[in-house]
Amino acid sequence: MAALTAEAVKSRMDALQSDAEKLKYNRYFKLGTGEYGEGDVFMGVRMGAVFDLAKEFVALDPSEIEILLESEIHEHRAAAVSIMAKQYKLKSTTPERREELHRLYLRRHDRINNWDLVDLGAWHVIGPHLVDGQRTLLYELARSASQWERRTAILATFAFIKRGEFADTLAIAEILLDDREDLVHKAVGWMLRCIPQSDPALIAFLDKYAATMPRTMLRAALEKFPNDRRTHYMERAKSGS
Repeated sequence: MAALTAEAVKSRMDALQSDAEKLKYNRYFKLGTGEYGEGDVFMGVRMGAVFDLAKEFVALDPSEIEILLESEIHEHRAAAVSIMAKQYKLKSTTPERREELHRLYLRRHDRINNWDLVDLGAWHVIGPHLVDGQRTLLYELARSASQWERRTAILATFAFIKRGEFADTLAIAEILLDDREDLVHKAVGWMLRCIPQSDPALIAFLDKYAATMPRTMLRAALEKFPNDRRTHYMERAKSGS
């Protein structure tokens, strides 16, 4: 069995590197000057392989996970967050370790700095940790200068949605209505889409904000609505009233 170290993870990735995969990433992620992925570096390892490695190294100590997070290589950081998520969900993981993983995610959010990295961790490390506790953290993240922290704030509420609790999702969505980033708009729309269409609070939210909310957000929120209801809200958006 391979040693449970960050260097062992990196070594295994080196053997999986593909120039063709690297080219795909460079085309897929926006890495140009001024784009959200500026400065990110991809080595070219298929994400499916990264997630397989995360399963194999699921018991990695948080100190070693942090070493992966510090890497400039995107796939190293993706492995780190995937390990965090998988380890957090294990029944054998102690409450103390879950707390450690939760704090690591927040403390090194500067390295969880692309949409896919946030999506790997927010649902599994941040949201579940707050379901039975104070949720003020998410409101702080929703007002952060970092779009990745704001994305974490809304995506973490999926843990509450699964419990039939929608108030925090709607409240944070309201905070993010005027967000300047399309990747935040999409995340808000996805979480609104997860709330049952019949929920009165969701209907009230759409009635109030459909005319002014970002189109990307609205389209995502309405994706599962019947055609007539979707058309109704999109027409309101067009008319601005």
